[in-house]
Amino acid sequence: MIGQHLDAAWFARPVDEVAQALIGACLTLDGVGGRIVETEAYDADDPASHSFRGPTRRNAAMFGPVGHAYVYRIYGLHWCLNIVCGDAPGGAVLIRALQPTTGVDLMKARRGIDAARSLCSGPARLCQALGVDDRLNHASMLRTPFALTLAETSAPVAAGSRIGITKAADRVRRWGEARSPWLSRPFTAPPHPELTREGKA
Repeated sequence: MIGQHLDAAWFARPVDEVAQALIGACLTLDGVGGRIVETEAYDADDPASHSFRGPTRRNAAMFGPVGHAYVYRIYGLHWCLNIVCGDAPGGAVLIRALQPTTGVDLMKARRGIDAARSLCSGPARLCQALGVDDRLNHASMLRTPFALTLAETSAPVAAGSRIGITKAADRVRRWGEARSPWLSRPFTAPPHPELTREGKA
């Protein structure tokens, strides 16, 4: 069940709150997408963040309006999709994994695979499945071709350290739907009993 449509003000709060609250939300691009099941939080005070050393041409979107996309390439090959957010400039939430729900056949064609669990289980995979590239950098995620809505019901949220980084690697800033089979990597710790979809006790 899909509920609240989001506005920019919803994203103007601490990035870890937003990262938690996005778990279970529905994200689509041109009608293709699914439920967000895994995210990571970054802000300008974080040595692992692209914004840590201040604005550059590459990270300009992170210092722009909240609720917009920050799209960048990793390893010179793969795109990653972030949502700009935070109560200070330089914050963003990386969308790490989705549970595919709509446009699954198109996702399979784009990825060249049939295994549903591998379609969106990682930031590069989900970008390929949804058709994300740098043309969407700076685009509002609150208007077409994106659609982003919160779920009416919440799910237990797990927390852990981020993946694929070397700086501040021990910080607990990865969030996900506990025990979801659609994660890029399972969480080792049990879900926090007081965390909800709203990202706070």
